Amino acid sequence: MEKLCRSVWTLGQRTSLSSGSDRGIACLAALSETHQILQKSCRDFANAELAPHARRHDREELFPAEQVRRLGEMGLMSVIVREEYGGAGLDYQAYAIGMEEVARGDAAVSIVMGVNNLYAGAVQQHGTESQKEQFLVPYTQGKHIAFYALSEPGNGSDAGAASTTARLSDDGAYLLNGTKAWISNSKEASGGLIFATIDKSLKHKGITAFLTDKSVPGLCIAKKESKMGMRATSTCQVTLDDVSVPQSQVLGSPGSGFKIAMESLDSGRIGIAAQATGIAQAALELCTDYAEKRVAFGQRLSRLQMIQQKIADMALRVETSRLLTWRAAWLKDNGFAITKEAAMAKLHASETATYCSHQCIQILGGMGYTTDMPAELYYRNARVTEIYEGTSEIQRIVIANCILNGISN
Repeated sequence: MEKLCRSVWTLGQRTSLSSGSDRGIACLAALSETHQILQKSCRDFANAELAPHARRHDREELFPAEQVRRLGEMGLMSVIVREEYGGAGLDYQAYAIGMEEVARGDAAVSIVMGVNNLYAGAVQQHGTESQKEQFLVPYTQGKHIAFYALSEPGNGSDAGAASTTARLSDDGAYLLNGTKAWISNSKEASGGLIFATIDKSLKHKGITAFLTDKSVPGLCIAKKESKMGMRATSTCQVTLDDVSVPQSQVLGSPGSGFKIAMESLDSGRIGIAAQATGIAQAALELCTDYAEKRVAFGQRLSRLQMIQQKIADMALRVETSRLLTWRAAWLKDNGFAITKEAAMAKLHASETATYCSHQCIQILGGMGYTTDMPAELYYRNARVTEIYEGTSEIQRIVIANCILNGISN
C-alpha cells in the first residue's frame, strides 16, 4: 500500500479532499484517506496525461505506450498484487477507484490496466512461487503487459465449451492447438494466460490454464480486429499451432482452468463496472459543462427542464453504478463470494455508460455527433462494456441463478 501512496504523491502536493467542489466526489466519507489520495491523484493523472491524447490515440489507433509506462510507475498495472512480487499491495477498492478515474480520462488505457490486473490476480492466487517469479513479477511495472486468452470464435460467452486443445506430447510437454478470439493486449503483450481443454468429453472439467511467453514457436498473433471503439488497444485473434508448454507452466492443476477463469471473471467484472462508471462520469461532466455554457431559446440549456431531467437521470445512474461497484469490491476485500454482486455492478454500470453517453450526445446535439467533441468517443467506447467479460444477457442469467439458488451476501 505504501508503494502506491508514495508514487501518487509525486503527481502533486496533497490538497484538501473535503471540498465538494471537485466534481462532487461520491460518498467521500466512505473512503479511507489512502483511497482518497489515490482517487485525487488518479484524477489529476487522467486530466493531465490521458484525456488530452485520447481522441488522437483513438483516431490513429495508437497504442498508449507512454501512458501505460506511467501507469506502471504509479503501481496501477498491479494494484492488487502484493509488494513482495512488485505490486502496489492494495485492495480491490483501490483497483475500482483507479479503474474509474483512468477510464474517465481514456477508457482504452483502462483496458490495458484491467487485463493486466486480471492476469496478475490469477497468477498470484493460483501460481507456484516459481511461476510467480517468471510470470508475475515482470508484469507488475508496466514494462511488460499480459493477455488473457479465454474467448474463442465460437464460444464467446460459453467458456466451458473451449475447442482449443492441449495434449501431452512424447517429451511430457503439452501441445496447444486452436484459435483464441477478441484477445485484448495481444499484439503488445509479452506473454499471458491461455485456456484449453485436455479432454473435450470432460466439458468444463477439462479446461486447463497455461502460462506462456508470446515468443514461443507456433503462437501467432493473427487478425487484428477493426473496432467500433477502444481503438487505441489491440484486439486480435491468437492462433496456436503445436505450441509447446511445459507441465511446470500449468496454472493450478490440470482441469482447474474453468474454476480459475470464473473466479477471475468475478473479480474482473469489478474492473469493467468501474471502467463503465468512469465513461459515464466523463459523459455527465461533458454535457453538464456544455449545458451551462450553451444558450438556446434565449437561455442556457441548463435552465430547460428537459435537460435538467436528463442530467438528473444520468447522475442517479452514475452514483448507483459507483456504489454497486464499491460494494462488490468491499465484499471481495472482506472474503465474501461476489458472483451476484459483481454481475449486478457490471450490468448496471455498463448499461449506464451506454445510457449516459447517448444522452450526452443528445444534449450536445450536432456538436455531440462530431469528432470535435469526445461525446461520440464515449458512446463508441461504452458499447463494448455491455459485451465483454459476459454480455448484459449473461449477467442477468448469473444474477437470477444466484437468487434462485439462494446465493446471496
